[in-house]
Amino acid sequence: MSTINSIDLIQLTQDIKAWGRALGFQQVGISDIDLHQHEAHLTQWLENDYHGDMAFMANHGMKRARPDELVPGTLRVISVRMNYLPPDASFAKHLSQPDTGYISRYALGRDYHKVLRKRLKQLGEKITGALSNTEYRPFVDSAPVLEHAIAEKAGIGWTGKHSLTINKEAGSWFFLGELFINLPLPIDSPLEEGCGTCTACLTICPTNAIVAPYKVDARRCISYLTIESDKDIPEDLRPLMGNRIYGCDDCQLICPWNRYADITEEEDFHPRKVLHGQSLTTLFSWDEATFLNNTEGSPIRRIGFEKWQRNIAVALGNANYSEQTVNALQTNLGKVSDKVDRHISWALAQQENKKAGLALEEKANRQQKRLTRAVEKGLPRDA
Repeated sequence: MSTINSIDLIQLTQDIKAWGRALGFQQVGISDIDLHQHEAHLTQWLENDYHGDMAFMANHGMKRARPDELVPGTLRVISVRMNYLPPDASFAKHLSQPDTGYISRYALGRDYHKVLRKRLKQLGEKITGALSNTEYRPFVDSAPVLEHAIAEKAGIGWTGKHSLTINKEAGSWFFLGELFINLPLPIDSPLEEGCGTCTACLTICPTNAIVAPYKVDARRCISYLTIESDKDIPEDLRPLMGNRIYGCDDCQLICPWNRYADITEEEDFHPRKVLHGQSLTTLFSWDEATFLNNTEGSPIRRIGFEKWQRNIAVALGNANYSEQTVNALQTNLGKVSDKVDRHISWALAQQENKKAGLALEEKANRQQKRLTRAVEKGLPRDA
């Protein structure tokens, strides 16, 4: 094995990027560990309580912006991205189908944590094979790491106004991962910001969670409400969620840069038929054993059956009125928990209101038809 005194770090960096691409990463960049410019923004975000009930965001303090405090000895962070957009990107059409369950695109395939972490570990092993005494630690959205800030410094992309990383050639449909390492590798340069005056993501957000450019109030974000929050979903936000039962993609779907998004080569990220485009009543009919079986190896499993039922109950309340929907809701009352029952009761009330509205609409249509016939026959309008 080589030592740091005898190896060409520039050549090693080139090798690392080549190894990363061979392992399935579309891009590999290297950042230093100076993230102090992000500390003020992070502090303000926490002070505004925009993290909601995600106590883990505050528990680690500024460690998120100080990689060498998280992993002592860290000198560089290797940032990687991996595309997850499938060949069939028709999932967006489900948003216009209120009786179909909409699941965020990233969650329809295999759990990305497992896929990326395994590849990052393999990349670390290749580096240690070339250079002895190398220490590394992989992270994939599971520790106090400012992954978007790191990706920005590593030249992967810039942070968009929706707070996600955007790349001119690849849009934003990709996962990020990091490898903390104790080598003084040459670093990459940040890319120029490309959002300009565009505010499409702020405008499209169903719950107005993007309260200002680059600022997201998680407490209003559908991804937070359906995945992270353990509480009852606020009633004023429920109608705005539509049929979104796990996450939300609206800010990415509207982003102009995603016209250039690359298709993934990873079959693990292709949608599972059991999750993709299924009716809400079908998904709501699963018992816990079926849920666990159908979400095995999926990021959806970690929210648990109770949240799954809670989320679908809200979506059924937002769905078109039908006896099938009402029956599905009534059948599941009392089966899971009081929390789920509260959301089911709300959904049943919504369905009842829609039924009453349909009845009024039908009555108005009958009256209009009678009026039309009367006019055609030359009868008085009140005939």
